[in-house]
Amino acid sequence: MADLRAPSYEAPTLASVLPSVAASLEVAVAPQGLATVPRLALPPARRAVVVLVDGLGDDLLRRRGGHAPFLRSLLPHGHSVPSGFPSTTATSMGTFGTGLPPGSHGLLGYQVLVPGEDRLLNELSWEDGPVPEAWQPHRTVFELAERAGVPVTRIGPGFFDGSGLTRAALRGGRFAAGDRLDARVDIALSCVRATDRALVYLYWGELDKVGHVHGPDGLEWGEELESLDRELGRLAAGLPADASLTITADHGMISCPHDERLDVGTDPVLAAGVRHVGGEPRALQLYCEPGARDEVLATWTDRLGERALVRTREEVLAEGWFGPVEDRNLARVGDVVVAMRDHFAVVDSRSQRPELLALLGLHGSLTPAETTVPVLHVPARSAGAPG
Repeated sequence: MADLRAPSYEAPTLASVLPSVAASLEVAVAPQGLATVPRLALPPARRAVVVLVDGLGDDLLRRRGGHAPFLRSLLPHGHSVPSGFPSTTATSMGTFGTGLPPGSHGLLGYQVLVPGEDRLLNELSWEDGPVPEAWQPHRTVFELAERAGVPVTRIGPGFFDGSGLTRAALRGGRFAAGDRLDARVDIALSCVRATDRALVYLYWGELDKVGHVHGPDGLEWGEELESLDRELGRLAAGLPADASLTITADHGMISCPHDERLDVGTDPVLAAGVRHVGGEPRALQLYCEPGARDEVLATWTDRLGERALVRTREEVLAEGWFGPVEDRNLARVGDVVVAMRDHFAVVDSRSQRPELLALLGLHGSLTPAETTVPVLHVPARSAGAPG
């Protein structure tokens, strides 16, 4: 049975990555909100490139490292850190971009309740969402770097530019669009060479997409990892002597067979008393009808048994699943929070599109395979004059 552990936010996590890179550039990131995150000790540099590979869990990289000789070569001197809870892109982008744990930045899941509006917000698509800068008001590390005089460039698909999640979690600096990975690597190299001080961020999401559709254990995932590894090796080889490279991820992934799932949409017992099913299949947040929480808690605990941890909002706050939680974010947390074990999942066919129900690779829960991500670092060869 897979172990479920709440992340320790008192040790380095994904929240530590960008502040640590900023510190290596002599950019101070002052504590914000309720939380102060520890730093990773990275050697000094004048310029830095940071790559976030969506879905590149530490466990997957170690198990399938035969497809990635460059990344594998960095593992002995790298770090393995928790992404936080839930182990999902929207939350992890907030953690990465702000340098704060989820409870402080407030991006608490794939779908969360908008307090006072009786509806869910999809924090990934941000459709009909609130003003992103109000929903997540803390300054990002990119904003702080810009204020310190370090030019920031963020590289990703064009539709990310100005999106709700980008504005909430990754605002600051300028945006450069590129479709293919080789194009994004070319842009990164051009930007890091253009000025004698630079912070360049590159996002790649295809590995996550392949894992969701085909499963992270299939041939397709290995082939995508091989392509990724080649381009990241080219990126490292092309950097100026005073530039560093840091590679990390937002979460891992596991395969979840369809026959190991329950469907709230066809199960009236599970649906009883639940007004909104938030979160995602591996990490649900249940928003209950008035007065129904205790009944929902008992029903889900009995029905799911050893396949999941079923907790109240008060319990997950006390156990620190989200780290310190600011008062403004408390109502976003489900009345009941469910973290799945093993390869189990709970879907809701009433609201989830057929293509989402068909996915094989999932993430979100507290297993190490989902929460642990690598932090791989190629130090600058010289931290002195630009080269």
